[in-house]
Amino acid sequence: MTDTLQDLIASAAALIVGLAAGWAVHSAFARRKRAREQRFFGLPDGSECVMVTHRDSTSAHWSIPRHDALALLGLASVVENCGAHAEVAPHDTGLQGFGARTEFCVGDPTAHRRLAAHMANLLPGVAVHAGDDSGTDRGMFTIAGTHYRPDPGAVEHVLLARLTAGDDSRPVFLAAGQRPVTHRAAVRHLVRNRARLARKYGAQGSFCVLLKVVNSQAYGPDLVEVVADVTKPATTSVGPRAAAKAAAKDD
Repeated sequence: MTDTLQDLIASAAALIVGLAAGWAVHSAFARRKRAREQRFFGLPDGSECVMVTHRDSTSAHWSIPRHDALALLGLASVVENCGAHAEVAPHDTGLQGFGARTEFCVGDPTAHRRLAAHMANLLPGVAVHAGDDSGTDRGMFTIAGTHYRPDPGAVEHVLLARLTAGDDSRPVFLAAGQRPVTHRAAVRHLVRNRARLARKYGAQGSFCVLLKVVNSQAYGPDLVEVVADVTKPATTSVGPRAAAKAAAKDD
């Protein structure tokens, strides 16, 4: 066997070993990344989750608003990547309490019963205004005495939250916005920033973030700004004195 042939064999063997080592490292990294996502979303292999939405009020038939439907599609890809299975359920269907399986609750809290119930129980520091007879200030959020009014097509807000009832319970994710386009924006923010959110709040931590969607009339759900982390005020009950002060400020 010539020296040249030996060198070729050695080079080929080194290349094969290098490729195998690289594949093993890549596979290990992919498995760890998937495991982190499964912990963050509470979606182990073969688990079940539910996506809860409400129907389009402008339609005579039961249908989901377009932006809400696209938001659910974005969540469906996450569920599939985690090896879990999803069920889509209407907001007014009797569902079990939360914690047994991961839940994604997407919609307008003034019309979405399940979402409104979650916010009342888990985000007692957030007031959502139904608006007056003319619809003025419908969907306005009040958090820690500050009002966040919607300006349709220009500035709209949405709350993105991950909440749990206890250490062993599965999380409920809320995307509660002032218009359907904001729900889609919140889900996009969640999916795109899931690794950063997990690092900041922990794989099993709770959080509530207020987002602002800017100029949705021109940019749709693409231009999103983080207004504030409102976890503490949103999850803290508002006392009678603070509630009265906020109401007086609103007047």
